[in-house]
Amino acid sequence: MVYILFVVGFVILVKGADIMVEGASSLAKRYNISDFIIGLTIVSIGTSMPELLVNIMAGIQGKSEIGVGNVLGSNVANILLVLGLSACVNNLPIKKNTLFIEIPFSLTATLLVGYLANVAIFSNHRNGLMLDFGEGIVLLFFFALFLGYIYNYAREKKDNVIEGTITTQPVVKSIAFIVIGILGLFFGGKWVVDGAIEISRIFGFSESFIGLTLVALGTSLPELVTSLVAVSKRKTQLAVGNVIGSNIFNLLWILGISSIINPIEFETVNNTDVLMIIISSSLLILSIIVGKRSVITRYEGVVFLLVYAGYIYHLFLRG
Repeated sequence: MVYILFVVGFVILVKGADIMVEGASSLAKRYNISDFIIGLTIVSIGTSMPELLVNIMAGIQGKSEIGVGNVLGSNVANILLVLGLSACVNNLPIKKNTLFIEIPFSLTATLLVGYLANVAIFSNHRNGLMLDFGEGIVLLFFFALFLGYIYNYAREKKDNVIEGTITTQPVVKSIAFIVIGILGLFFGGKWVVDGAIEISRIFGFSESFIGLTLVALGTSLPELVTSLVAVSKRKTQLAVGNVIGSNIFNLLWILGISSIINPIEFETVNNTDVLMIIISSSLLILSIIVGKRSVITRYEGVVFLLVYAGYIYHLFLRG
């Protein structure tokens, strides 16, 4: 039953986020909030709710290894697996602002998380590696800066933050959607974490390993589906922006909120995973520079997938 709930939990997590976003967007639209602002806030943050709820539930149950693994593993999977598979379907062109601003910002966010998590090494007032309330505030400050960048860029370029138009539902229906979505996120997150704990116990894997693999892959499914659909429709720039934006949200928004609610303990071995995100981001930049054109080719997509397979093998050996 635990295994069934583990799988169902992922489905409910994603669906709960969709329903909540639909209800909140409809309610905001009724009060004359623009599609642009709704897309920038409710939709963007709402799509990160599955990862956030998994982290919060893991923290509440004292299983921060699952939460940390979820975020770090998702970021590695987003670059190497999602972009790798997408590039195999179709070449991925990279816009200048993505190459020179968003990818470096994502890399900076990774370095910031790595530094803050290891600040105990430079201080005698803390035992163990962790992110606590103070570090959470710092991460959310940089997240606010990123939102400001998105707002200014989208306003200047007149880009649509979300596709299509938001339909206005009756107030009661919108509120019902929000409540149902929140309940779905709560129970979905709990079932995923409970299942991850049980699987790690039965098969003898560490909770960190399950978080970095099964949980991370599960919470990365929305990004994978979105990117593959975008690439199949020739909207390739949307695929890249979706992945890089998701990585920044994971590091700054999710870890920031999670550490404010409950301090997140880091294991020393997680520094290897932080390093892997840095390597993945550097590989992404290198693949563009070496090719002398802002495109991720199918060949480079295959390389990404091979590197990801090697990383998973490394995690397996690590246990």
